Amino acid sequence: MIRWSLPAALLGALLPLAASAQTSAPHPVYGPRLEGFEYPHPVAMRTVRSQGQDLEMAYMDVAPVGEANGRAVVLLHGKNFCGATWERTIAVLTETGYRVLAPDQIGFCKSSKPAGYQFSFPDLATHTNDLVAELGIEKPVVVGHSMGGMLAARYALMFPDDVGQLVLVNPIGLEDWQAKGVPYQTLDDAYEGELKTSFDSIKAYQQRIYYNGAWKPDYDRWVEMLAGMYAGDGRAIVARNQAQTSDMVFTQPVVHEFARIAVPTVLMIGGLDRTAPGGNRASKDIAETLGQYPALGRQAAEAIPDAALVEFPELGHSPQVEAPEPFQAKLLEVLGSGRE
Repeated sequence: MIRWSLPAALLGALLPLAASAQTSAPHPVYGPRLEGFEYPHPVAMRTVRSQGQDLEMAYMDVAPVGEANGRAVVLLHGKNFCGATWERTIAVLTETGYRVLAPDQIGFCKSSKPAGYQFSFPDLATHTNDLVAELGIEKPVVVGHSMGGMLAARYALMFPDDVGQLVLVNPIGLEDWQAKGVPYQTLDDAYEGELKTSFDSIKAYQQRIYYNGAWKPDYDRWVEMLAGMYAGDGRAIVARNQAQTSDMVFTQPVVHEFARIAVPTVLMIGGLDRTAPGGNRASKDIAETLGQYPALGRQAAEAIPDAALVEFPELGHSPQVEAPEPFQAKLLEVLGSGRE
């Protein structure tokens, strides 16, 4: 029998690599409509005829657990989030008697990824309002996070009589980045950038911008949710829609119309958030002024008539993910009072 032996130094170098190979698992791959990713509740589809196309809008309509309180909450996800990201919030709300509707907007998550589509906040708001009406929901509380906050504000401006209360959770769009000097990015350049998206790039961005450099293992699931769509066969249309919706966010500000919001409004702001779409394209002097959420939240509360402000100074962009228990406790307090 021939026995082979390795030099001690080489063996020491190979052992960590072998251990890493045994313990590291590949990240999951999902379809362009998040095929393969399981949502916490059954997902239904509503057919939407828009811009000459038959599209599908995915949503979770979750009944209250136990005694219903007769109220409904519509949860609007952010650009780098999905209806599923509201999982813990849905559980707490339904346990408290609320009916919860959590849609995926067209172009996102489990909804259709249309080609040749012009995305706009008014279109998305209209689709959402039509869904709410079709399900027989009257005057819901509309809760919007991140990009969903921009959408929720537009929704309230377009359909004020259909909104019982507006809650904006770290909404983007509290400032007009283009007006502040952030350069425009063409759709072609944005698309090429989106094609480079990976688990590592999403995680690095969120860790730096959303969570103030900190990270919890629980966050990996939501990064894998997004990265899995880019890793699959549908990466081209996913990247195309993400580039188009980035353009929508950048070119369709709502901040200039805050004074016209005529429904009871509460802003819930994580003070460590530094989200500023396009800030990486700005000069250093301009970039340093962007995404200052403590100041932006207060300015928005002053601009929106009779708005209330709830601050979480130690939290970042996604308080509902980062610290679900204190966030949900405050959200229930906000909803219970109907105001603040």
